[in-house]
Amino acid sequence: MVDAQGSGASGRVATGLALAVGTLAAGNGLAMLTVPKTWFWSVDGVSLTGGYNAHFVRDIGMVYLLAGAAMFAGLARPAQRGLLWSAAAGWLLMHALFHLWEVAAGICGPDALVRDFLGVTLPGLVATGLAVYALRRDGRPAG
Repeated sequence: MVDAQGSGASGRVATGLALAVGTLAAGNGLAMLTVPKTWFWSVDGVSLTGGYNAHFVRDIGMVYLLAGAAMFAGLARPAQRGLLWSAAAGWLLMHALFHLWEVAAGICGPDALVRDFLGVTLPGLVATGLAVYALRRDGRPAG
C-alpha cells in the first residue's frame, strides 16, 4: 500500500517517473526559451513542420516549462499531486494526440509516429498514467 507521501514500491516508481517527465519537460522548455533556433534545428523532425519562428518556439517552451514545474510541484506537494500532475498530463497528452491527428489527416507520414514516440507520445502517456494514479490515491474520481 502507498501512503500519502508515496512510499512503497509503486510510490517510488511513480516518484521516479514523475521526476523523469518533469526533468525532460522542464529541460526541453528551458532549451526552447533560451536557445530557440538551436532547439528548432537540432530536434529531429521539427524543421519539417514549417519555418523557424522564435516566438512560436518560445510560446511552446513556456508550456513545457510549466508542465515540468507541475510535475515537480506534485512531488513536493502530495496533497495536490493529482491536480498538478493532471495539469502537466493535459498538455503532454494533447500534444501527443495532435501529432497523431497530423498523421491521420495526412499532414505527416506514419514515420512521424515512430520519430516522435520517445519525445512526445511516451511523456504524454506516462504523465497521464501518473495523474490517474495520483487521483485514485487521493480518493478523487480518475475518469
